[in-house]
Amino acid sequence: MTFHVKTEAEIKTILDRLWKEHHNATHICYAWRLGWDKSRYRQNDDGEPSGTAGKPIFGQIQSSDLTNVLIAVIRYYGGTKLGTGGLIDAYKTASKLAIETSSVIEVAVKDHFELTFSYDSMPQVMKMLKDADMEKLHADFGEMCKLEFLLDMEKRSWFESEFEKIEGCSWIHLGRA
Repeated sequence: MTFHVKTEAEIKTILDRLWKEHHNATHICYAWRLGWDKSRYRQNDDGEPSGTAGKPIFGQIQSSDLTNVLIAVIRYYGGTKLGTGGLIDAYKTASKLAIETSSVIEVAVKDHFELTFSYDSMPQVMKMLKDADMEKLHADFGEMCKLEFLLDMEKRSWFESEFEKIEGCSWIHLGRA
């Protein structure tokens, strides 16, 4: 089973639900990976011999270059011992099939910015932001104008070079989303 996930708390909730739904299962082995940079991940053999379940599941996540995904394989023992090679093959195949039968959601990685500018610069700033197809998160038009927004990662260098040309305009990169 594949799940689109964004947080470890969400993963825990799904795994808890799976155990409730499949309380007679022998094992619920899984692997997950999170983040635009794919830096957070975990794999779990759930009592199977070490490296025979979580590792092949995670290998399929890596092979498909996925992130923000949880793959869980539910196993009911049917009386036939598979051995370590059989377990590895079974978990790898189940994961591969789960990915192949799921919809992959492609999401652009976005940079999170806060832009500060004067009212005099507003027409120029707004035109550039419209051209860049930014996603506005928050606006504050006090003494100085402030906009918080997301911008496709591929447009970052363009954004930085263009906004440096606008007098009285400054920005802060707040991270990636």
